[in-house]
Amino acid sequence: MTGVLAAPSPDLLAIPCVLMRGGTSKAAFFLASDLPADPKVRDLAILAAMDGVDRRQIDGLGGANPLTTKVAIISLSQQPGIDVDYLFGQVVIGESRIDYAPTCGNILAAVGPFALETGLVPAQPGETKVGIRMVNTGSLCDAIIQTPDGFATYEGETAISGVPGTSAPIRLRFRDIAGSTCGSLFPTGKVADTFCGVEVTCVDNGMPVVVMRAESLGVTGNETARELDANTSLKARIEEIRLAAGAAMGLGDVRAKVVPKMTLVSPAVNGGDINTRTFIPRVCHDAIGVLGAVSVATACVTPGSPANLQGEVPLSGVRRVSVEHPTGEFTVALAIEFEGATPQIRDAALLRTARRLFQGLASIRRKAVYP
Repeated sequence: MTGVLAAPSPDLLAIPCVLMRGGTSKAAFFLASDLPADPKVRDLAILAAMDGVDRRQIDGLGGANPLTTKVAIISLSQQPGIDVDYLFGQVVIGESRIDYAPTCGNILAAVGPFALETGLVPAQPGETKVGIRMVNTGSLCDAIIQTPDGFATYEGETAISGVPGTSAPIRLRFRDIAGSTCGSLFPTGKVADTFCGVEVTCVDNGMPVVVMRAESLGVTGNETARELDANTSLKARIEEIRLAAGAAMGLGDVRAKVVPKMTLVSPAVNGGDINTRTFIPRVCHDAIGVLGAVSVATACVTPGSPANLQGEVPLSGVRRVSVEHPTGEFTVALAIEFEGATPQIRDAALLRTARRLFQGLASIRRKAVYP
């Protein structure tokens, strides 16, 4: 007995799949060429692989948590200067659907290694730059991967909050992500707005986020994610604000969307610049998303924003912002230039890590894809 199936069941389809950790999330990675070409049939196959029906995802690869039930569809890019296209999908647990509206900066960290290991991009000596187009938003990113021996390495000394141990660093340098979803950095046309009696900043620097002071909602911002999740009146008020802000940001009716994210900010407690609690959108996140952190950091350096707690006016140049969250911190490097009194973010960069966890064939119920 070798452990290899000699005769796979005719009831099942087999699709090549790689399970990868990117930052503090996990996703099933697929080559677009391995999936059905018809988007509707493709989504049926992905939902069958992940189990989009059961909240436990007991009959699929999903991890029964929004952070571990993600998918990435990768293909060669036709855009000049870009190597691969990355289509992100968030499987909405228990609803049999995939949300393609947002992108995911954590899973983005694994796209470069995946592209190298599947031969889409040839590795270079020392390190390799992989140009990535985020299909969901049209934004661009350069991922710098360590390739000392001509292939991606995962061993290194970089630690990130929320992931045990250390790994090789992956530098993510975003290009022109301001307004990636909403069309402008401040989608309402103002740095500060008031919705439902609460002052907020609506910002989209790679991810649409509504930023507001925790104290204006009657909490300190130091509560645990579980404590905030148990506060039903708080969550109801945040959702009321989210619906109003989403419409004002040009996102329409966001009741069935995972954007905008909602972030409560308060003074830093562990030596950072600001403390955060983020809802994605109705559950308090144990951390904060990569691009969500970029948007929050942008609000931090913007005079007039409720997130600009110190009243600090940033100088032109590179400004590092340490964004604290329930399980650690995120340091975002922003390249700032001024146009009048408003800072313009020319570039954003940060460090992540990633690792291949499993590769093989996802076994999918044939009747779920081809009834």
